Amino acid sequence: MTEQTASRRVVTNMSLSLDGHYAGPGDARDMGWVMPYAITDVARDHLARLWGSATTALLGRVNAEGFLGFWPTVIGMEGADPRDEGFAKWLVDSEKVVLSSTLTESPWERTIIVDKPTAEVVADLKETEGGDILVLSSASVIKALLAADQVDRLALNVFPVFLGGGPRLFEDGLPAGQWSLVSQAAGEHGTLSLVYDRVR
Repeated sequence: MTEQTASRRVVTNMSLSLDGHYAGPGDARDMGWVMPYAITDVARDHLARLWGSATTALLGRVNAEGFLGFWPTVIGMEGADPRDEGFAKWLVDSEKVVLSSTLTESPWERTIIVDKPTAEVVADLKETEGGDILVLSSASVIKALLAADQVDRLALNVFPVFLGGGPRLFEDGLPAGQWSLVSQAAGEHGTLSLVYDRVR
């Protein structure tokens, strides 16, 4: 059962290379480098802990197309890890808010398309009832929320690979602030999962 929180937290999740990139220098949508690490126990357990208290998924359009094109196919898939299937069911059943200036209507169920600044959308969501607002690997959305100091919980998977270039999640000019480490786990292939809460 999903936890309801008194005040909705904004929880962001992103995978980073050891040299600080969320994608390589080529196609930012090519996540092939992530796959050997994303299927480790530590990465799967990390994601399971995040969606358990969330009732809304907030996604950028590109990520929505990728996530909502793939994850529903995991439900009922032979040999699927139960943690993957659990996440897939959560994603299908949850409220989804997709930020897009190009989509006019949603091709997915339980999904609202919004063409407004990210910070405004999150401020509106925080005024509604529900659990955590989970931002799943949508770099543009997470960057906007970090810049607006609207991230309450920052979850990271750090994978032991150098990409040698590409876009970074943390750019100069972010608001100064402290973060408290609330959980950490290391696992197969040197995968590291970290969760930080914003100290306010």
